[in-house]
Amino acid sequence: MLPAASSMMNASLALFDPLGIGRASVDYWRDSLERSVLYLDVMRQRGNQYLEHMEQTKPNVLGFESEVLLDGRDLPRPVNYELLRILPPAGIEVDLQARPFVVVDPRAGHGPGIGGFKPDSEIGVALRAGHPCYFIGFLPFPEPGQTVEDVVDAEIAFLREVIARHSDVSEKPMVVGNCQAGWQIMMAAALEPELFGPILIAGAPLSYWAGERGKAPMRYTGGMTGGSWMTALAGDLGAGLFDGALLVQNFEKLNPANTLWDKQYRLYANVDSEAERYLQFERWWGGHVVLGADEIQYIVDNLFIGNRLSTAGLSTRDGRRIDLRNIRSPIVVFCSKGDDITPPPQALGWVRDLYADVEDIYAHEQTIVYCVHDTTGHLGIFVSGSVSRKEHTEFTANMDYIDVLPPGLYETQVTERAPSGEDAAHIDGDYLLEFTPRDVADLDEFVQPNEEDDRRFATVERVSQINLGLYQMLLQPWLKAVMTPEAARWIRRMHPIRLAYKLYSDRNPLMVPVPVLADRVREERQVAAQDNPWRMAESVASDHISSSLDAYRELRDSLTEKLFMGWYGQPWLQTVAGLGIGGEPLRRRPGIEPEHRRFVDNRQAELCQRIDQGGGHEAVMRALIYVLGGAPSTDERNFQRLKATRAELEPELQLADFKALVRDQFFILKLDRKRALAAIPTLLTSCSNAEIDEHLEHLEHVLAASGPLAEGVSERLEEVRGYFAEARPAPAPKPAAAAPAEEAAPVKAASVKKEAPAGNAPSTQKKPAAKPRARKSTADKSSDKE
Repeated sequence: MLPAASSMMNASLALFDPLGIGRASVDYWRDSLERSVLYLDVMRQRGNQYLEHMEQTKPNVLGFESEVLLDGRDLPRPVNYELLRILPPAGIEVDLQARPFVVVDPRAGHGPGIGGFKPDSEIGVALRAGHPCYFIGFLPFPEPGQTVEDVVDAEIAFLREVIARHSDVSEKPMVVGNCQAGWQIMMAAALEPELFGPILIAGAPLSYWAGERGKAPMRYTGGMTGGSWMTALAGDLGAGLFDGALLVQNFEKLNPANTLWDKQYRLYANVDSEAERYLQFERWWGGHVVLGADEIQYIVDNLFIGNRLSTAGLSTRDGRRIDLRNIRSPIVVFCSKGDDITPPPQALGWVRDLYADVEDIYAHEQTIVYCVHDTTGHLGIFVSGSVSRKEHTEFTANMDYIDVLPPGLYETQVTERAPSGEDAAHIDGDYLLEFTPRDVADLDEFVQPNEEDDRRFATVERVSQINLGLYQMLLQPWLKAVMTPEAARWIRRMHPIRLAYKLYSDRNPLMVPVPVLADRVREERQVAAQDNPWRMAESVASDHISSSLDAYRELRDSLTEKLFMGWYGQPWLQTVAGLGIGGEPLRRRPGIEPEHRRFVDNRQAELCQRIDQGGGHEAVMRALIYVLGGAPSTDERNFQRLKATRAELEPELQLADFKALVRDQFFILKLDRKRALAAIPTLLTSCSNAEIDEHLEHLEHVLAASGPLAEGVSERLEEVRGYFAEARPAPAPKPAAAAPAEEAAPVKAASVKKEAPAGNAPSTQKKPAAKPRARKSTADKSSDKE
């Protein structure tokens, strides 16, 4: 505060000094002129970079060397995707026995490579952790006839290739999908769940009707354009191709202050230091690609407007139902409150659509983890270096922990770890990843479901179908007849976004003197002082312009929302669309269907038969889950100690088997906790006293990882100790004292009679019968305690 106040005071005093204001004016005039020349030169470089990038056969912005392993154009149904292996940079060692890491890039108008854009990226994080890394990217133009289903099948083929290359690794690949790639890999995982390890979807929209009033203006776009007929029109004007620049234009319209002013002024104001960063980002932002008309029509009809992915309403051409409940891998949803393209309601709403409650998630053996960032924007979720160093680093470091989390819904938070402490060795990196169990109802804080809004969006879907049908009948045949590939190419080249890059390139004769002037300016550059009154006035004026554009955006979005709600909320329009009052629920949850209930009942019956089956490992895991199950949260320290101790006691047990063990015992406890706990002594029957002590020590060692035990946890631990004590074999009876001579003879005679026929044998043998009575008494005592 003091330097800023001092600068303001100096600037104010300079205004009353004629010589000072004259000197400041000359300095500012020269500085602004030089900045203008340098700014034009950066824009010229941007244009040249754009043209060079677009002329490449396989353009991408990957910051790592790579090699092509599988080309999607060679598949039975060709697509413009390819599988790349990332070559580790010098100084980074990769463990080929570690779980493979696959990043799928979003194809939403921009070129590929954003997941490995710079060293602090998703790929960079995985490489530093020692994982073999693969990248699924794409080419600028689609293959003829390519569909969304073909792309999904190609990604499945790519994952099979990755798994085949690491056949000796038991863990399946961790897959990361950014933005559009998120819902794409979710579709693939629903069709082939056995190929996927943990799935991380970052900024990926899956529930398009969801949103908070006053935010998420993109969800109104379909309704304000009358449905998807505009998408079909754009595809026909492109002669079967859809220009990705149109999607980029939609993104830029969301924040006019940044698009029209802030981004450019930031470069102009700091042109000496900002140029490199600006050009690096523009290389990706301006790398526009093309989508097939059939692809984008499928996306808009089924996802953006139809919202069918989050309600299991999609089927493949061969009749397979795309149901996200089929996914068996843990799903990590990473979103942000500062994201206006994929706000938290659209990233998390699918959970609420598919599951009635958390018990439904248990029944499907699914683990869903969500993390909501407070401030970062859409691109920051998978581009920001600070996010990569924190959230993505923790997700990568703890993927094994996430993989063995019991089924359920969890919210995760990343906090700074203590600088030192006894369990510092059990935390990877500089942060601590903590998981808190949640219920589906807890998502309402972010999703904010609204039945009236759902009815409006359902009306949009019906209106869209009507308008699309009319367009396909009346206009589409004429456009297809007259449009040629050459005309479509000319239209793409004349798009305002593409044209802006070309006009500032060396292909424009007016830009010829700019590089010469820029070189001269750099040689004699004189920067105006930061406390120059005119420089400060410029900054104030910039803030006013930005605020004005923000005010325009808020007014525009508010009017758009009111118009949308008012028009599509008309009862007569909803009735005409077939959505009259008293109709069926608009979001019929798949979980209420009869076949789903039968699945749940069969699963429960199967687990009931396995309650008393197993051994010491099952007993320890069951006890651990029970003790921790009532705790408010758990974190990575529990898993690190559990993993370390497991490596000592069971080095042959693979992580996949360990995961199955955790899940089975979790379900058994959920099904019938009382019977499951009572069966612990039965599970330990084959263990010796030393083995039981070792199992109990293992259990207590894991529980101590998170510090002092809470009161409830301590009580459950004491209860578990009682079950372990009950399992100990009863001590052997002490030998009787030597009997007098006259009493010894009958015992000897009895032992002689033992060889006689059964009818002459003694009717009872009291001492052997004492053991079962003693054990039964202990069991009864434990039952009373319960």
